[in-house]
Amino acid sequence: MSLITTDAIVLHAVPYLESSRILRLATREAGVLSVVARGARSSKKRFGSGVDLFAEGQAQIQVKPGRDLHALNAFDVTRSRAGLATDLGRFTAASALVECVLRVVHDEAAPRVYHGVAAGLDAIAEASETDTVALTLGIFWRLVSEVGFMPSIDRCAECHAEIPPEADARFSHAAGGVLCPLCAKMAPSGRRLPASAREVISAWIRGDQPSVEPADCRAHQRLLREFVTQHLPDSRELRAFGVWEQGRW
Repeated sequence: MSLITTDAIVLHAVPYLESSRILRLATREAGVLSVVARGARSSKKRFGSGVDLFAEGQAQIQVKPGRDLHALNAFDVTRSRAGLATDLGRFTAASALVECVLRVVHDEAAPRVYHGVAAGLDAIAEASETDTVALTLGIFWRLVSEVGFMPSIDRCAECHAEIPPEADARFSHAAGGVLCPLCAKMAPSGRRLPASAREVISAWIRGDQPSVEPADCRAHQRLLREFVTQHLPDSRELRAFGVWEQGRW
């Protein structure tokens, strides 16, 4: 066994026995880990008073090689992100984001992904009601790109021919991006992506925050869900994403 000390974010938390909790943590040093925090529901000395969903802090984890569940020795909370709990739009957006992280990030170091998630949750926690969806879409596309699924927006995903900026294009989830007219004819399915939408996605990936109408945001949410689902390792439904997309609250 080895002890690691690392920055960590709580992505998921469930009660375990009478006084403990099982947590899924995004860590800067070791990717996503499942840990058991024994006594977390009763001990403020070892785990503080705010080890809850979206909380961030410094964790001490006893890693057991070959095991799926490790031991959390201590968690010193430095940021609780209370703003995510005060608005359902922000809460569901953050829940959709961490659900995606849980599905695509594994137990290997990914510092850039970690910092992207931390910065994303901070931004969502401070977002206004009218900006939350567009802001979260940008955070999602940057995360998707960071974990290796960056969509091809300016060139054909199949033949790599350049797509003129002013042109609409067929977006193929399976191919991984837009297609030129010739390749689009051979694609079994896809979705028409207007030139304006292509530019918005490119801006999000660059880290910009373009202005997007609410109706267009809903279309972008649908496109993003379809793209992410295509590249997931299994076919389980993105339940939190569905709540965020449909605004069912």
